[in-house]
Amino acid sequence: MLSLIRFGHPVVRPRIHEHTLFPSFSQWRLSGRLRLSVPTTRRRSGAVSCFFRPWRNSELANMEEGGKTLEEGQNLIRSAVVVMEEKFEVQRTQMVEGKLTVRLERSEDGVNKGRFVVGCDIEGNWVLHWGVTYFDQLEFGSEWEQPPNEIRPPGSIPIKDYAVETPLKKSSSNIMGETFHEVKIDFNFDSSIAAIHFVLKEEVSGAQYQHKGRDFKIPLIDNVQEDDIGIDGSKDPFNSSGLKVDGIRINAIENSSSCKDVNYKNGLLEGYHKEYSICKEEQVTNSVTVAIMRNEGENTNHLLFDTDIPGEVIVHWGVCKGDDKSWHIPKTPHPPKSRVFRKKAVQTLLQKKSEGVGSWGLFPMEKDISGVPFVLKLNKDTWLDNLGIDFYVPLTGDMSLEYKTKDQIEAELISTDVKEAQEIESSTNTDEIITEIRNLVTDISAEKSLTTTTKEAQESILEEIEKLAAEAYSVFRSITPIYVEEPISDATAIKPPIGKCPGTGSGYEVFCQVFNWESCKSKNWYSEISSKAGELSKLGITIVWLPPPTESVSAQGYMPSDLYNLNSSYGSMEDLKNAINTFHSFGIKVVGDVVLNHRCAQHQNKNGIWNIFGGRLNWDDRAIVADDPHYQGRGNKSSGENFHAAPNIDHSQEFVRRDLKEWLCWLRKEIGFDGWRLDFARGFWGGYMKDYMEASEPYFSVGEFWDSLSYTYGEMDHNQDAHRQRCIDWINATNGTSAAFDVTLKGILHTTLEKFEYWRLSDERGKPPGVAGWWPSRAVTFIENHDTGSTQGHWRFPAGKEMQGYTYILTHAGTPTVFYDHLCSHYNQEIGKLIALRHRKKIHCRSKVKITKAEKEVYAAIIDDKVAMKIGPGHYEPGDHNKWKVAAEGRDYKVWETS
Repeated sequence: MLSLIRFGHPVVRPRIHEHTLFPSFSQWRLSGRLRLSVPTTRRRSGAVSCFFRPWRNSELANMEEGGKTLEEGQNLIRSAVVVMEEKFEVQRTQMVEGKLTVRLERSEDGVNKGRFVVGCDIEGNWVLHWGVTYFDQLEFGSEWEQPPNEIRPPGSIPIKDYAVETPLKKSSSNIMGETFHEVKIDFNFDSSIAAIHFVLKEEVSGAQYQHKGRDFKIPLIDNVQEDDIGIDGSKDPFNSSGLKVDGIRINAIENSSSCKDVNYKNGLLEGYHKEYSICKEEQVTNSVTVAIMRNEGENTNHLLFDTDIPGEVIVHWGVCKGDDKSWHIPKTPHPPKSRVFRKKAVQTLLQKKSEGVGSWGLFPMEKDISGVPFVLKLNKDTWLDNLGIDFYVPLTGDMSLEYKTKDQIEAELISTDVKEAQEIESSTNTDEIITEIRNLVTDISAEKSLTTTTKEAQESILEEIEKLAAEAYSVFRSITPIYVEEPISDATAIKPPIGKCPGTGSGYEVFCQVFNWESCKSKNWYSEISSKAGELSKLGITIVWLPPPTESVSAQGYMPSDLYNLNSSYGSMEDLKNAINTFHSFGIKVVGDVVLNHRCAQHQNKNGIWNIFGGRLNWDDRAIVADDPHYQGRGNKSSGENFHAAPNIDHSQEFVRRDLKEWLCWLRKEIGFDGWRLDFARGFWGGYMKDYMEASEPYFSVGEFWDSLSYTYGEMDHNQDAHRQRCIDWINATNGTSAAFDVTLKGILHTTLEKFEYWRLSDERGKPPGVAGWWPSRAVTFIENHDTGSTQGHWRFPAGKEMQGYTYILTHAGTPTVFYDHLCSHYNQEIGKLIALRHRKKIHCRSKVKITKAEKEVYAAIIDDKVAMKIGPGHYEPGDHNKWKVAAEGRDYKVWETS
């Protein structure tokens, strides 16, 4: 894919030990051959093998005439010294074609019996996922039902309540004697079954084959036709998605069906026989070998490419100069059949070999270049690289395969060795401790069997066991990351650590979402909101959250397509940059709303499914998870929950993560964003988010990890530990590099204010009940946003009680969020007073909260012994009137500060 070619970026190279660095050119001669041994414990899976040898005469004979005549090319190669040869393995896909056959015939076992047969001649572990429709269901749609037990072939496995899966057996029953897989289902033609529905699955990969995006449906009797039973309303998960792929792709090439003399006997649709041409993509390993040829007589260098990949192969290449690892266009003359591609690289078509499969090319090399990066292009949509990075051939004297100094390599190896030694030592220590404990348990058992056993002896053994157990736990704690909230001083909280991803900014942030669901309808929202930067700064806002910046299918921006196109319904890319610069001029950081879970495709595949992406990140269906039921993804299964309105992205793919990290870094450096609001964070594993955060190093980051709270018989449970634990687990998976919205607290505030149950604001341990009660520095508290409020109103905060909510979050630990709609309302001044108090008393995300009252009609707390607050209609006073003075008050809320 084109997105794999990173013009202008450093080329990443495979790791190799320093002691295997290549020697200088002068040490190699035609007669020499050396195979380098790289320790497997230090090599990445799939790393290239490197060795040196002369070019064989048999290989010369296979070459056709290229830029030079065949004779000139052979003479040049024979007279040259093979300085280095490097062989790369590449993975590609090839199509395997075959037939799927469906037959309906009369069974040999009896007059009233029929037989349904499905067969496939493509190699694989095939399974028939099938169900039936009965006559009494025809008028109600095509709901699948499990077939009756008596017609299920041996080995069938029930799937929930609507289908079974039956493996196809391998046989050689076809005419040519080739491998064939089939399953036979016998049934009575006078049964109540009207039709059989099925999907063919490949068991190892999980891929399914359907016909034109629909389940196969075969009528069993003559008065039911194929079109009588549609797929609408079917509860089978495969029927609405078209072709579903997991690992390999199975696809219909064409429908070459033929019905042979269909006739009807006693109601049975007999003689039904159809064939469907299908194909399956399989992974194939090929290689490309690159040799550096030096002609001492002519004092020239050439690069010889040789590959066994069939068909046309284009080398998309450039050169690196000195220490600059960016792509540069090589000097002319270029090899024959070359063209300059977008002033970034050269594309050269390799020459076909006269015998055998493959192609070759001979490229003249400049003297002042340090290396040649390249990728291979097979067709418009197929690019091959080296395990997600560019191929690279070094041309410098030391032939180093690593873009690191010797000292860096040694330091990395020492660090790795120490880490491995520590892991081994920890493992050994715990194993030894466990062995000792077992021995002591044996001893105490033996002591019990002796009548002379003393109580002191048994207690001594038990004490030893306790000591060993404590030691084992200590070892376990030393190798397990644990996140503990630590008090933060004013001095250390003002600035986050340099070079780290703090997740919470300074700790004193007041967050503000500066748009709502209708902001996209503005003529230029970026200009409109940036004009209010001064007012927001005076109000005490330190970070603003802007809407999704990318081109999107939906005007609001949450259905992104071309990620690098920042011309959206909110304004142009230049408008966005100007807005960010304006906010920065007032000392306000800017967070971008980035949608990483899903992305809308720009093109359809041959089945009419929108799963081919365009723009700069022109991914194909490998970038889509395999278990998204609508988009025929060829990636791995999702690591989270799917968003069904758009293709869900497979973040386990290295090229996806690499491209998204580059995009985030581009947004940071080129556009000016300071951090991220991460949309639909539960759509994929938090560990991938950790990767993105560490790469882009945001000043502030918050994930939208939305989950349902716990209820019993319609009543919210007091204990919501399980809910907030799921959010904590996600934050933990990010390694603490991102905060999360405190959805737990919002839900509890809803019930608290609606039912006058203010006791809910103290958990069973006397702490705040949300994420802020457990990990406040990673809790972003809020009462409303564009989804819950605005014109959507999916989970609107209790009307008229918004200020109670703001009183709570603006005085408590965590990072509070203010919603734009509330700033544009009569609440503006009241919110401003609370923000000013928070800054004045230096309340921060880790402030200590002491709950002093939590009853039916009142909740009260003292924060950092500087601020006291109460919400609810009940009465509360903090005590010493000489210490406390009123700072803000309103309907059912009151706040005090120290004098």
